[in-house]
Amino acid sequence: MGLIGAVGLVLHPRRDCSQALGTITGWARGRGAAVLGLQEEVARIDRQTRWVPEARLAAETDLLISLGGDGTMLRAMRLVDGHKTPVLGVNVGRLGFLAEIDIPELGEALSAIDEHQFTVEGRSAVRAGFRGGVTTSFNDVVLVRIPGRGGSAVVELEVEGHRFLRYAADAVVVATPTGSTAYSFSAGGPIVSPRAEGLLVIPSAPHSAFNRALFLSPGERLALTVLPTSAELAVEADGRVVGTLGPGDVLEVALEPAAAYVVRLGRTTFYQRAQRRLGLAGSAEAD
Repeated sequence: MGLIGAVGLVLHPRRDCSQALGTITGWARGRGAAVLGLQEEVARIDRQTRWVPEARLAAETDLLISLGGDGTMLRAMRLVDGHKTPVLGVNVGRLGFLAEIDIPELGEALSAIDEHQFTVEGRSAVRAGFRGGVTTSFNDVVLVRIPGRGGSAVVELEVEGHRFLRYAADAVVVATPTGSTAYSFSAGGPIVSPRAEGLLVIPSAPHSAFNRALFLSPGERLALTVLPTSAELAVEADGRVVGTLGPGDVLEVALEPAAAYVVRLGRTTFYQRAQRRLGLAGSAEAD
């Protein structure tokens, strides 16, 4: 018996996904599998697709497919947070880190997954609590100064209940290993294997003498306090502004291991994807 009785879809808001959608719906209907989508997206799929609320999509599908780039993949991963529904990333447009296949490979990949010929890779999430809410992100949560407001992000890190260090910067990034190739990488952080577990903390454009990154183990408690000399800061989660903090406010951060599961078919490695996406070639002096 095949694995896939229902497949869920998450679409890039602007890119043309029609070729991939035709492959998926044709494959699914040929095997009697249901196709499910979000209310605002089902009109782009076909008339037989059933819409389900965001909160139910992961629970009602055996496989969730992301059609787009890394942003779409991150949205799909947030939808399966707390579920074991695997997520298959399909590149539609620019090459990303998280997608496993390109559109021409889609039909073959669906058959392989249906026949249990795949593995899953757990991806950690950042769970952050602050004044006004709680947010989950798979790349990073960032305290960043608001353009036009003036001033820097001046933040004190507290680890395991003890004050440790202070950053003054344009932003302070708390990233998962998945997010090490996103904002953290742009800030000068290291590339971290997605198989690692922990939190990477790094300042972006630091204004203080201490500009080093910090890597914490999964169980260590982290709190970031906005100091009196700081400007008002935005809280960004996977690039989305989810709140603001001012002096005296605290962002409490914890790692949530294996919050989502990504499909791997063994065709490329993380390091091959990093080489292609980042154009890595090493030092010319090494040649």
